[in-house]
Amino acid sequence: MAENATSLLFPGNQTNVGFENEAACDEAHEKLICQECKEFLLSLPREKGWFKPYIYLYQHIWYAPAQLQALISFQKHFQAKDSDIIIASLPKSGTTWLKALTFAIVNRNRFSPSKHNHPLLISNAHELVPFFEFHDCKTNQIPDFSNLSDPRLFGTHVPCHSLPDSITMSRCRIIYICRNPLDNFVSFWFFYNKIVPPLSPKLSLEEAFERYSEGNSVLGPFWTNILGYWRQGKETPNKVLFLKYEDLKGDTKFYLKRVAEFLDCPFNLAEEGNGVIEKMIELCSFRKMKESAELNKKVKVMQKYENKDFFRKGEVGDWVNHFSPWMKEKLSKVIEEKLGGSGLSF
Repeated sequence: MAENATSLLFPGNQTNVGFENEAACDEAHEKLICQECKEFLLSLPREKGWFKPYIYLYQHIWYAPAQLQALISFQKHFQAKDSDIIIASLPKSGTTWLKALTFAIVNRNRFSPSKHNHPLLISNAHELVPFFEFHDCKTNQIPDFSNLSDPRLFGTHVPCHSLPDSITMSRCRIIYICRNPLDNFVSFWFFYNKIVPPLSPKLSLEEAFERYSEGNSVLGPFWTNILGYWRQGKETPNKVLFLKYEDLKGDTKFYLKRVAEFLDCPFNLAEEGNGVIEKMIELCSFRKMKESAELNKKVKVMQKYENKDFFRKGEVGDWVNHFSPWMKEKLSKVIEEKLGGSGLSF
């Protein structure tokens, strides 16, 4: 990260407002944006946001103002441990599912997947595996993760090239999950229209699609985020495990074992024989997480969302129900242009 940006913003315990909390604290966010950040925004390229007035380009990625403030605070203050495990992704790429599966794998000796009081049955995965960038907008403190037991599990939507040095220089493990951009866009659009503040305008499918295809959307361009982790996974496979949602969906047991091996906690023969993997898959199934009465009666997840907000269909190929022929053709061309030659395909 550029030193001038670091020194300009957050000279102390500035509030860290998170990615996932933005819609919840729309008005409060405007008040909590520090003056230094407001001035810094003036120096950045900007485009119209989906439901924010503007998004700003920083380190090749588009952010809303509160997100940018949170990102730079995260870059400046977070200190990684070698034992940390990070779930990275673009929003709506299978993040909730992978968080749940990873939590279940790492904690299976503490919490049997067959127990009726397993943490995943009473807490949303985003509460058990917190986002780096998320913080209660009502407080004025840098997030304190000291109460988390090792190995600590985190989630992030930050692109690979913007991660703090403490992460890139440590031996912590990163699991990245991506999704076919056609499905990712549809899920992303439905989610954002669900959480958009009541008085904010909603983008039509076509208008949102145009911006997404051009890379002008929050946390876009999608290809920058995906390619960064894809290349890092090729260069340092012991550091970054790159997964595709479609593969995980198609053979969950195989990839669950692969994740466990990557994290140096493989399933032993006794566990495989006792059906531990199958019980884990059922525990973290889309149906179980979406329909959990215990989770759905909770007031809010991460200050804002209902548990059900994180689950729509979870299907592969649902884009065919929403795309016009020209949309498929256009986004397919973008994917080929941006990802062609990388070895990554969908």
